[in-house]
Amino acid sequence: MAAPAASLSQRLVNWARQKSPWITIFNSGGCNACDIEIIACLMPRFDVERFGILSKGSPRHADILIVTGPVTLKQAPRLRRVLEQMPEPKYVIAMGACGADGGVFHGLYHVMQRVEDVISVDVYVAGCPPRPDEIINAVVTCLNLMSEDAAHGGKEWRQKKRSEFPGGMMPSVEATL
Repeated sequence: MAAPAASLSQRLVNWARQKSPWITIFNSGGCNACDIEIIACLMPRFDVERFGILSKGSPRHADILIVTGPVTLKQAPRLRRVLEQMPEPKYVIAMGACGADGGVFHGLYHVMQRVEDVISVDVYVAGCPPRPDEIINAVVTCLNLMSEDAAHGGKEWRQKKRSEFPGGMMPSVEATL
């Protein structure tokens, strides 16, 4: 099925998102090691700004949400609210072991098991904490997803593709790269 023709302004917005993705960070607690690695990405050694990646404090201006730390029961509604404030198309990166399954906080009474239990996640970054180059790779993976979604008319095509697999599980994005 062919993607619907986008207007000139929409194509311009999609091009700008591809060339300069803006990220916002949601720190839901934990040890803050992932936050330190994100700061390392922004510093001169890795300097993600040369790729056009900017960190914004407001989710209303961001394209990509990076979730660090384990999501607690108290933080879950706040995380959903932050995601709702982001404009479409929006992408989510879950960082580290805490984002994937709660990490060292797994099994505590007030910790959700993973970020996926609260909001849908597009890319996972492995590690505790992940290295800055892995974080940059996750943002580049989100950019690739953006271009694929734009070609297919939105994120819905991935949901349909996921339902085609037995049990609804699709191979991870990292496994296909």
